[in-house]
Amino acid sequence: MQYHWQRKCKAWSTQGDAEALGEELYEKLYSEKAGIYAEFGRIVCISMGYLYKDENGVLKTKIKSFYSETETEILAQFNELLEKYFNNPTNQYLLGHNIKEFDIPYICRRLIINGMDVPKILDLAGKKPWESKHLLDTLEWWKFGDYKSFTSLDLLASVLGIESSKSDIDGSQVGGVFYEENDLKRIAKYCERDVLVLVQLFLRLQNQKLLGEDQIEMTQF
Repeated sequence: MQYHWQRKCKAWSTQGDAEALGEELYEKLYSEKAGIYAEFGRIVCISMGYLYKDENGVLKTKIKSFYSETETEILAQFNELLEKYFNNPTNQYLLGHNIKEFDIPYICRRLIINGMDVPKILDLAGKKPWESKHLLDTLEWWKFGDYKSFTSLDLLASVLGIESSKSDIDGSQVGGVFYEENDLKRIAKYCERDVLVLVQLFLRLQNQKLLGEDQIEMTQF
């Protein structure tokens, strides 16, 4: 795997031959970039939520996290939830920010690497574009057909007046919090705040009222 990482580093280097980069740079790039590649990274937390209306017709959200030092445990719990409650792509939707380019491919690749089945609602292999309509992507929504640039969830939230999820840590710090502090609960809270921002963004893009504190429930597994 070190050999393969060095080959990947060469693509980012402006110095030419990867052998000339040195171990120090390999390590620096690994620390900064490896986690975003499913071949080199691992999943330590998955947070997700769902929108529903209560008995009085009030819109609410429930947000949950799966986190563990054992990746297969997280993936098994996540798969079980999807298969049990969210397994029909014809009348259920999965929402994310850049979900088609990052979240779904990453999770599916880690499932395959760990020898696990890919849930029906996530399995896009060989599917036509119109067969993935159940994946709603707020990044695509915001682009309005413009594909020249990437807009982060945090920037979009700031522009639209939604409270940021980055009050404690951001994505670049997750690796350090996991490996150096071993604080999975802190990572889970960060991920849950991201999900909440996503829910509020979804409503804001439809010009709907944002959820109040009494409409939000956080439940960690």
